[in-house]
Amino acid sequence: MPIRMKQWSLFLFVLIVTVNGMRCSGRQKEATHADLQIAPDFTLNDLNGRTGKLSDYRGKVIILDFWATWCGPCHMLIPHFNDLYTKYKEAGFEIVGVALDQGGAKLVKPFVEKHSIAYTNFIGNHDVAMKYGGLRGIPTTFVLTKEGRIFKKYVGVPPNPRDTFENDIRTLLSLEG
Repeated sequence: MPIRMKQWSLFLFVLIVTVNGMRCSGRQKEATHADLQIAPDFTLNDLNGRTGKLSDYRGKVIILDFWATWCGPCHMLIPHFNDLYTKYKEAGFEIVGVALDQGGAKLVKPFVEKHSIAYTNFIGNHDVAMKYGGLRGIPTTFVLTKEGRIFKKYVGVPPNPRDTFENDIRTLLSLEG
């Protein structure tokens, strides 16, 4: 009799775990943007010395790009970002660059002008990089929802960068628009 009782106990345990697992997996599929982590806010100077905050752009889908003038892969993203900014800025989209160059605005501003970068750029620092997990490499790019939540993170240049970022932008604009 004790063996039969153990079998029933095991059967019931497996059944309960299976049913609970199915219920949990169903809930995971219903995740919303509210489940995403909020992007840390920051206050930095732009290339003209004016102070700005990330939260100033709340209400827009944002690409937040950590980059530097000496970073070759960062250069590869600039034309894609310029095109996407021009195409979607009227639809509620913004790009915020955070340059991590040691030379500050004196170095970054001429680079931005030379490459006709149309979107906002701030001069970053160690504290901001640490707020975003201590960046392991650049470019590191975050795609943020209109509520300022981190939708995706890319370290390096993703394959087909224009298509990758455009898909994210279109998804967030249509989901939240």
